[in-house]
Amino acid sequence: MEKILIIDDDVDICQLLSRFLEKNGYQVTTTHRGNAALEIASKEKFDLVMCDFRLGDMDGTEILTRMREIDPGIAFIMITGYSDIKVAVQVIKMGAFDYVTKPLLPEEILRTIAKALEARRAPEQAAQPVAAQANHKPAESRPKAMSTPASEPKYIVGESKQAKELYRQIDLVAPTNYSVIIFGETGTGKESVARTIHDRSNRSNQPFIAMDCGALSKELAGSELFGHEKGSFTGALNTKIGHFELANGGTLFLDEVANLSYEIQTLLLRVVQERKLKKIGGTKEIDLDVRIIVASNENLQEAVAKGKFREDLYHRFNEFGIQLSPLRDRNHDIMIFAGYFLDKANHELQKDIKGFSTEVEESFMTYQWPGNLRELNNVIKRAALLCTGDHIESRSLPQEIVNNIRLSFAESTNGNNHTSGSDLKSAAMEAEYETIINVLRQVNFNKTKAAQLLNIDRKTLYNKMKSFNI
Repeated sequence: MEKILIIDDDVDICQLLSRFLEKNGYQVTTTHRGNAALEIASKEKFDLVMCDFRLGDMDGTEILTRMREIDPGIAFIMITGYSDIKVAVQVIKMGAFDYVTKPLLPEEILRTIAKALEARRAPEQAAQPVAAQANHKPAESRPKAMSTPASEPKYIVGESKQAKELYRQIDLVAPTNYSVIIFGETGTGKESVARTIHDRSNRSNQPFIAMDCGALSKELAGSELFGHEKGSFTGALNTKIGHFELANGGTLFLDEVANLSYEIQTLLLRVVQERKLKKIGGTKEIDLDVRIIVASNENLQEAVAKGKFREDLYHRFNEFGIQLSPLRDRNHDIMIFAGYFLDKANHELQKDIKGFSTEVEESFMTYQWPGNLRELNNVIKRAALLCTGDHIESRSLPQEIVNNIRLSFAESTNGNNHTSGSDLKSAAMEAEYETIINVLRQVNFNKTKAAQLLNIDRKTLYNKMKSFNI
C-alpha cells in the first residue's frame, strides 16, 4: 500500500483528503506544520507528499527543497489557490510533479496522484516535470486509484462509424503541431477530444491549459489570455500569468472561441502569428511554443461572413478541423458511454450498481439527448444517487427521458395537461416558455448564445430554465 503525507494547516482539508484517499487504497499521514512534516519524513518513508503552498511556518518551495534532501525520489504535488499558480509553475520547474488548485476536485486529485506515483515507479519518466500518461501498466498491478474511472482517459472510444472516424483523425493530427478547430454541439466532448490530442502528442508531458472564452467578459479575456503587469490597470494589484504563458511548451485549448471580442481576436492573431507575447501593461516579449486547439458550437465560417470573427484568425486556427457528431446520431455508442458514466458514479458514490433495466436502456436509445454526453453523464449521476437496488430503474430518471418527450409547459409548472385560454398570466408564461425553448433549440442549447439572442444575461436565463424545468 503506497504511503502519502499530506501537509496543510486547514484541519478540515486534511481530514477530508485523508478519508477520501484511504477509501481509495492509500495509507495516509497528515500534519499541519512544515517542520513537523520534515521530522515525520526523516523517520518514515513516503511515496508521495501533498503540500499546501501557504503554511504558517514555511512555504511550499522550502518544504519541497528539504523533502528532496531527505528523499530525492519522493513524488511531490503542490496544493495552491488560484492566485498562486505562478508559484506552482515555479515549483514544477524545481522538481514537483504537478499542482492542484483549490477547491480540490476528487477526480483531479486521484488522477494526479496516480500519474505521480506511476512516474515515481518509472525513473526515466520521473525526471520529467509533468509525467506522460501512465495507463500502460496492467490493471491488476495498479493501486486501486489507478483502476478507477477517475484516472482513465476522459474520452471513450465508441463502436459507431463516427467514433472510429474521430479516432482515426485524432491519430493523424496528434503527432503534428497543427492548430485544430473542433466543431460540435454543446456537451459532445470537445474538451475531452482536445485533451486526447494533447495526450497522444509529443507535448504530453507538458501543460494542457483550458480556457472557456464564453465565460469571460471583454475586460477579463485579455488578462486571462495574455496576463498583466502589476498596476497596468485599475484593480491590477499583482502581476498575473496568462493562459498562454502557463501553456508554454504544451497545449492551449480555447473553448467557445467565437465569443471573443473583435479587439481580443486582433491581439490573439498577433500572438499566434509571431509566437511572442507581451503582457498587458508590459514591455518584455516572451517567446512562445504553444499548440492551439480551439472549439466552437457556432459555425465559424458564418461568423466570418457576418464580420463577427476575423477571417485571418480563422485560417490560422483551421489547419485541421474535427466535427463531432451529436449523441442522437451515435446510437451504437449510447450504452457504452452510459456504462462508463455509471462506473464513474459508482466510484464517486461508493456504490456497486450493476447496470440498467431494459426499460431504461430503451429510453436511452430513443431519447434525443439535446445536451449530448454532458446530459447523459448528469442523468446517470442523478439516477445513481437515487438508485436503491443493483440496477437503475425508470423511476430514477427524469420524466422527459422516460416519456421520450420534453415536459410540456403545463406539466413543468402546475402538473396539468392544459392551460386555461382565459388565464392571461398562464398564456404569457407559456409564450415565454415557448420562446426560450425555441431559441435554445435554434442554437443547440448553447446558453451563452441563447442569452444573447434573448437579450438577457446568462444568470437570468438559468433562472428561467430552472423555473420552467428545462
